[in-house]
Amino acid sequence: MEIKEQIAQDIKENSVIVYMKGTPTMPQCGFSARVISILESLNVSYTTRDVLSDPELRQGIKDFSEWPTIPQLYINEEFIGGCDIITEQYESGELDDVLKG
Repeated sequence: MEIKEQIAQDIKENSVIVYMKGTPTMPQCGFSARVISILESLNVSYTTRDVLSDPELRQGIKDFSEWPTIPQLYINEEFIGGCDIITEQYESGELDDVLKG
């Protein structure tokens, strides 16, 4: 399966998915840790993919979203953004609304 097809399938099958560096228990960058912390504080069920374990996925998700940085959050098949956008939406309450929507 091509990487873009795999990503599209993952996003379709998981209502909340984070492409991150590392894992939720061992994030490998502060930005990934921040996004996981936000999701945990909202008691959200989510899935993750570790881009560090798969170089093809690491580049593939950037090409797929046309977004240059990791982490990337998708909710209900919609690209939400990276750490800064997610943090802003969390602080304004908008992220909670998107998750409940």
